[in-house]
Amino acid sequence: MSKTTNMYVDLHVLQTVPPSCVNRDDTGSPKTAVYGGVVRARVSSQAWKRAMRLMFRELFSPEQVGFRTKRAVELVAGQLKVQGWDKEPEKSASKALDYAGLKMNKAAQTDALLFLSATQAKELARLIIEGVEDKQRYKDALKEYPSVDMALFGRMVASDASLNYDAAAQVAHSISTHEVHNEYDYFTAVDDCAPQDNMGAGHLGTVEFHSATLYRYATVNIKELAQHLHAETPEAVVGFIRAFLLSMPTGKQNTFANRTVPDLAYITLRRDQPVNLAGAFERPVRANGDGYVMNSAQALARYAQQVYQSFVAPPEHAFCVGIPEAAEFLAPTAGIQQILETIEHVVQDYCKVEETQ
Repeated sequence: MSKTTNMYVDLHVLQTVPPSCVNRDDTGSPKTAVYGGVVRARVSSQAWKRAMRLMFRELFSPEQVGFRTKRAVELVAGQLKVQGWDKEPEKSASKALDYAGLKMNKAAQTDALLFLSATQAKELARLIIEGVEDKQRYKDALKEYPSVDMALFGRMVASDASLNYDAAAQVAHSISTHEVHNEYDYFTAVDDCAPQDNMGAGHLGTVEFHSATLYRYATVNIKELAQHLHAETPEAVVGFIRAFLLSMPTGKQNTFANRTVPDLAYITLRRDQPVNLAGAFERPVRANGDGYVMNSAQALARYAQQVYQSFVAPPEHAFCVGIPEAAEFLAPTAGIQQILETIEHVVQDYCKVEETQ
């Protein structure tokens, strides 16, 4: 048997976010992290993956996306009704999930969130309608037919490890390339119906915020993804890239309207291993009156060349999209659609070769 090779898509993004509170901690403050000895703005990977999964619903068909929920019974019952089953669909759905090895609580819900694809719910419903009593077939229905987001982000079922999916994608916490200091917005709200002689504020409050140029990183293991999605793999990779570039967590979005797009995206395809280039910003970037984006792009380019010369080979393919003056330090520039089409073809060719191994 021929030895198979890996392929990874690495995404490196510089993105400026204006005054905002994209991702809050338990006290309502924007999340931060200490890196390089100074405080950085931070957006958790969980927050951005949630935004990406919501965008997946626009990029993929309903059959290709999943639901993370405790209400799996409702999803399966819904599929039973769609397929014409009217014999206590909720009870039948609970039976199907029980056969698959998942226990329901008194509220007919799972105790933990379950990642379930639309196709898996449909298959469980089909088995009930056909009167199948073999419990293994119900478990197999939950192990097969993963959704795109399930294959990318993984699934953990604490009660049955055989139902787990290893994530083919990894998303890093986004951090600012520079030091940040949180600020406070003191605001008031006026009672529109207050009498004329009492025009004081009806409410006083503060909102904590900061602004930052973020370094964002994600990687996709194409080989692992293809083991689950097969022919859907190129489409899934393109959708992942598009969602990573264009999604935005919704924290305080109505207050700050901070929906921006990347200033620069550096996308590479590698055969050896994923390479996070956050080390470019271990020394915080300084604006020096010119802002952070250009200086951050130059720092990223310098560090990438250092890594390629010292530790790993340069990427097999590299693309840049964004500010031309910043992109020129890294790779040839092109439009995002052209880049996505090229990557889709490369992934298609890779998957065809892997199928023959």
